[in-house]
Amino acid sequence: MRAMAEDMVGVEPRDADFAERAPWWGGDLQTIRNHLIWREQPLPSHPSAVAFPTSDGSGDRLTGTLETPLDPAENPLIVLIHGLTGCEDSAYVRNSARYHLARGRSVLRLNLRGAGTSRRVSGGYYHAGCGSDLQDVLDALGPEKTRSGVFAIGYSLGGNILLNLLARLPRHHRLIGAATVSAPIEPLEACKRIMTPRNTVYQAILLKRMKRDVLSAPSALTDSERKQVQSASSVFAFDDRFIAPKNGFDDALDYYERTAGARHLGDIAVPTLMLHACNDPWIPVLSYRALQDRRLPKVTVILTRGGGHVGFHERGAADTWHDRAIDRFLSGVLGK
Repeated sequence: MRAMAEDMVGVEPRDADFAERAPWWGGDLQTIRNHLIWREQPLPSHPSAVAFPTSDGSGDRLTGTLETPLDPAENPLIVLIHGLTGCEDSAYVRNSARYHLARGRSVLRLNLRGAGTSRRVSGGYYHAGCGSDLQDVLDALGPEKTRSGVFAIGYSLGGNILLNLLARLPRHHRLIGAATVSAPIEPLEACKRIMTPRNTVYQAILLKRMKRDVLSAPSALTDSERKQVQSASSVFAFDDRFIAPKNGFDDALDYYERTAGARHLGDIAVPTLMLHACNDPWIPVLSYRALQDRRLPKVTVILTRGGGHVGFHERGAADTWHDRAIDRFLSGVLGK
């Protein structure tokens, strides 16, 4: 089985069979389904709140919930990394946690810096290239929790952050593999797409949530930064006026260029699965098609015709297609 997994690895995007679940046809309905019918339910686990210090001297901490399955088995720890304006309680994070817990895997539902409960203990705010924060989390977990290795999964912006980490892993890392779902691997192209007229409502919702998250952090902003955030009229302006200068970038274009996951894929040395839907209304599929001419031996890219943005609600299945695809990939990595 391990040989089979190695045979699967390759950069050429492969279209996968996928049938959208009625009545969620098309990229937009697939994208918004979780927000329309989501009902939070307890997870089948023994949960414990955790916090992780950062190494940049800021004193900021990342928080999360470590879920131990009711019937644990010898498995790698699954680390789930949310997307833009998300948190550990985002519907897709909890759904994936439920999927892996049912298979005896411990799960860490992580809040990035300034997201969810991390907002209470952080003055900073995550961005597309903050892979060092993820490394701090992995370092803090310790050998007991990672003795069977770690498999990380990043959704949307969390996927791009994860790719930045994978390209710069230190020798002592415990990652055995990783996966991304609907990651904006070319942030500039994703920004252009979200600002198109057809995505006006999406951008308005995202921008409102981005401002809410940043402005609600206690004592995190100077008066000047607060005014820049409040005056931003687009995602680009938010990144240009706040995210870029706050994190040492010249401007939004410099920020997008230096944090683009697509530019770092050649340095990835662990098996990595990248999943994306051709009808994702937020992330252009051309960013993924452009990978065909690159030699990336550790990266597998799988595209589906449908699925939307972090949707993948499939006909005839209670679980999402992306959870099952990642499970198959992980089994191959483990040689099962």
